[in-house]
Amino acid sequence: MIELLFGRHLLKEEINHQLDVTMISNLIVENGFQEKAESQISCNRCGETNKQKRQVAPCVCKRECYYCINCLQMGKVKKCSSLFSVAEPNRMSCNQSNLLTWRGVLSQQQSMASKAIKKAIDLNTTHLIWAVAGAGKTEMIFAGIEKALNQGKRVCIASPRVDVCLELAPRLKNAFGHTTVALLYGSSEESYQYTSLVVATTHQLMRFKEAFDVLIIDEIDAFPFHSDRGLHFAVNKAVKKEKTLIYLTATPSKEMQKAITNNQLIATILPARYHGYPLPEPTTNWVGDWRKQLSLNKIPKKLKQILAKLIHNERRFLLFVPKIELMEKLAYLIQECFPTQLFLSVYSADEKRKESVLKMRAERLSGLLTTTILERGVTFRDIDVLVLGAEDQTFTEASLVQIAGRVGRHPEFPKGEVLFLHYGQTKAMKGAIKQIKTMNQLAKKKGLLNEC
Repeated sequence: MIELLFGRHLLKEEINHQLDVTMISNLIVENGFQEKAESQISCNRCGETNKQKRQVAPCVCKRECYYCINCLQMGKVKKCSSLFSVAEPNRMSCNQSNLLTWRGVLSQQQSMASKAIKKAIDLNTTHLIWAVAGAGKTEMIFAGIEKALNQGKRVCIASPRVDVCLELAPRLKNAFGHTTVALLYGSSEESYQYTSLVVATTHQLMRFKEAFDVLIIDEIDAFPFHSDRGLHFAVNKAVKKEKTLIYLTATPSKEMQKAITNNQLIATILPARYHGYPLPEPTTNWVGDWRKQLSLNKIPKKLKQILAKLIHNERRFLLFVPKIELMEKLAYLIQECFPTQLFLSVYSADEKRKESVLKMRAERLSGLLTTTILERGVTFRDIDVLVLGAEDQTFTEASLVQIAGRVGRHPEFPKGEVLFLHYGQTKAMKGAIKQIKTMNQLAKKKGLLNEC
């Protein structure tokens, strides 16, 4: 059972109760905090150094003690805590033949990205795959994963979003039919097992130390990863000193784009979808003071007209709303207005979110209202997308690009409408439309489109 500690970084209470750590000769034990001076105290699990993120509290150790607030959701790291690990020996059982059971064919640009990933794995370098939503990023990583596994390397695919992990895991299990894939996320009921291939949320990386030879981070720009120093610390802690880092995104940050321009980050840019059709380009529609209309228990007039047209044409849709309370009110009003149709709403803490998404995917709903939780990582066959209150600061340029990317993903249904419904256009809206048009122009210039 010692393998349950290989490359892990766990509190004592997180260790399997059947494992006696006192009997492990090569056990590595660290203090919960690293203390160099009062101004240089850091959590050894998440790297937090801010004094405001340490809470003094009475403790069973009966000494002056404190704990880390920053990573509290992962369990309490206290001054008196210990973190346990065993150095990763790469002792995975791996069927070396026919690892990749996926028999699909990559497009020209997917193949280019796949080769770039394999090269990065050979050279232990960092590489960014900047691919438009619907480019087929998942399929691009298969050959690289196979190469790494054949070399006896341990691989993790991580994402900030649980939804993305839940979509990735079954696809990887299908692609690597003879390989066990561990899926790790906060509310998972599966017991941890030592495997060569792991799918995890970026938060789960806090429970690893120098475990992975290859770490692929999908949706690198997604909340909360892009602004969370603790998650960046976790990434650096979870990989070995000799490692390959692969970043996947449709919307790299301005900092990443600058690093590419300055040759500080190697990138492969994929401007076209795998099916060769252009990205649906959003249109804007002024809807007036929609918040006021909702406060009067009315669906904004323009939105009501659009919904009636979609329902008449039997077009299913995602409707993004910036705030949960506004979304829930609108969902009630829409259901009341169109009683013969079925609508549901979802948000991050919604216990029925997974069930609602499955109903939408099974085409049992006319429409699904959502916050930005479904801006990425989910795919529906044939839908249109509306964004109510596209001017709200919740909807950044990257967020709007990702939202638009929900439309036209299926090769049989490569078209659809993306409507930004607003009470005044913003820089983010204009930037998102410009970015999508620029990618379409680049794809056309490279001869990657079936039509324009």
